[in-house]
Amino acid sequence: MRTRLAWSLAGLLALLPIAGLLVLIKLAQFGAMAEVAENMVIPPERVTAMAVREHQWQPQVTAVGTVSTLQGAVLRTEAEGVVAEVAFAPGARVEAGEVLLRLNDDIERAQLQEAAAAAELARLSLRRARALRQSGSLAQGELDEAESRYRQARARQRLIEAQIAKKMLRAPFAGRLGIRRTSPGQFLDKGTPVVSLQRLDSVLVDFSLPQQRLAGLRIGLPVAITADAWPGMTFEGKVSAFDPELDAVSRSVRVQASLSNPDERLRPGMFVQLTMAQPPVQSLLLVPLTAVIHGPEGDAVLVIERGDGDGAVLRHQPVRLGRRLGDFVAVSEGVSAGEQVVSSGVFKLFPGMAVEVDNRLAPDFSLDPQPDNS
Repeated sequence: MRTRLAWSLAGLLALLPIAGLLVLIKLAQFGAMAEVAENMVIPPERVTAMAVREHQWQPQVTAVGTVSTLQGAVLRTEAEGVVAEVAFAPGARVEAGEVLLRLNDDIERAQLQEAAAAAELARLSLRRARALRQSGSLAQGELDEAESRYRQARARQRLIEAQIAKKMLRAPFAGRLGIRRTSPGQFLDKGTPVVSLQRLDSVLVDFSLPQQRLAGLRIGLPVAITADAWPGMTFEGKVSAFDPELDAVSRSVRVQASLSNPDERLRPGMFVQLTMAQPPVQSLLLVPLTAVIHGPEGDAVLVIERGDGDGAVLRHQPVRLGRRLGDFVAVSEGVSAGEQVVSSGVFKLFPGMAVEVDNRLAPDFSLDPQPDNS
């Protein structure tokens, strides 16, 4: 038993130098690795960057409105009678004064012939009376009576001519006609609707704005109008009038814009959306939305600034944000125009990190983005 224990102790003593040698070798290796780690330089991270841009922004107001016409009316008859002629085609364009409908006027024309003959007789009588008065063969009173009879005859003739004119319906202004509401041979009472006439080369848009917008409301402000009926098209106009009083219930002011409509695309009664620019123009500093870091202590961006040597490092810069414009957001405090900020991938970066700008895969930012699937 003692012999076996002695042999075991002898074996352990023989292994101690070998184990010590192995420990020394490992310690040397660890020291070499630590020295390499201390001397190793981490390559800079590639980032996309964009300069803080200054943008002149015009405040805008959006609203919905209804198209109305500068001139429009449902034309009606001024007299009663049987329709003798319908002189227009539905949907046609007509000029001012053009005859659209004629009622039967045979009786009025016969009365006009009678009145014209009486007026001619009165004119001849007046001429003879004037000649006799000059020769002293006629009293002044008889001449006055002859002049009165002539004026009465002419007045009756003009009255019948006016009655005949009321038997004809004329276009009061140039425009486009609607659907015909009568036919030849139909008896029409006075005031019966015949056709709608609308002037469409220029139209109005009526809309309302809240009282908070009243201070910036001016005649002549530009207005951009869109309609679902014409997708992708924008119609330009200007504010032409607004009411001096506000609606007591909605606390809004009624505004009217006028615009040219040469192709007659906008029609009265159409629902439209509009955008109106309001002064003054504001100067904003913009950064991409993807450049902002949202944290419990507020918003911030990573500013790229020059570090030691020729490299660049990141600086954590708190900012105060304003309104959003497309892919950008306005910064009211924290950065200056021209400063470089990281534009994307900020979640994987940290302050003091060495970076290298590479914009080959930078996103395309826009003030008016148009998604393909919109």
